[in-house]
Amino acid sequence: MAQMTWEESVQWLRDQPEQQGLVQACYFDDPLFEAAQRFWQSAEWQATAVLLPPPPGRALDLGAGRGIGSYAMAYDGWQVTALEPDPSPLVGAGAIHGLAQQSGLPIEVVSEYSERLPFDDNSFDVVNCRQALHHAHNLEQTCREIYRVLKPKGVMIATREHVISQPEDLQAFLDSHPLHRFYGGEHAYLLTEYLSALEQAGLQMRQVLAPLDSPINYFPMTLDQWHEYCTKPVAKLIGPGLAHGLFNPRHPLGRWLLPQLAHFRNAVDQTPGRLYTFVAVKPSMARSAG
Repeated sequence: MAQMTWEESVQWLRDQPEQQGLVQACYFDDPLFEAAQRFWQSAEWQATAVLLPPPPGRALDLGAGRGIGSYAMAYDGWQVTALEPDPSPLVGAGAIHGLAQQSGLPIEVVSEYSERLPFDDNSFDVVNCRQALHHAHNLEQTCREIYRVLKPKGVMIATREHVISQPEDLQAFLDSHPLHRFYGGEHAYLLTEYLSALEQAGLQMRQVLAPLDSPINYFPMTLDQWHEYCTKPVAKLIGPGLAHGLFNPRHPLGRWLLPQLAHFRNAVDQTPGRLYTFVAVKPSMARSAG
């Protein structure tokens, strides 16, 4: 099959009537302004925002795509710079320019790659990477650049990053991705590779969220679907009625048991490309970025 651009791949997806649920889940639908508002209102963003320091301050949205994360941060009060090398008016810098103009939010757009950030040392209070690190051409260099441009005590959050359990799983993930066969731009890393790249850059890990730990990762699964998925193995053993009562999230016992069950399911999940989120901080006594 002839290689497509990312824009052409997304347009192909948008043109498939049976894929409209995925289009909306990826915020590829138009009007973009409404998609961005929907993202800001989502459980994913609300869970992300509480992991960030409170605005105001300077925020870099790295690998900003259509700009939905840039919009959410700017709407919350951050001074946002969106880094996006793709000029596309559908899925890149052109789309972000249009979104900034329509929303009236002061989002600066910079077209550059994450391996060579065109910013001074200690420039940003937050670096937000939504589904961005696994696209890096050089993960280690990208993490070093994130460290460099963060202010001391600044926070980096990398959400919904694809993880594999062993190198042999990468091809299975790529084969399962709905668009990789068109544009060839997907990737995934071992969990240890993400952690090593971030820590060797000088960042201190604050939190690692596994697939079922937060709606950041399990979206577009709803809370009810998350509950059903977590309790499914137990329901097979003791029956759905008893399982529903025992793991009722509105009951104190259920609220305690559900995270334990989610932790167990995380531990046994080996799905190639499953999603993780990383939160790290630049130490107040930061070492030289060189």
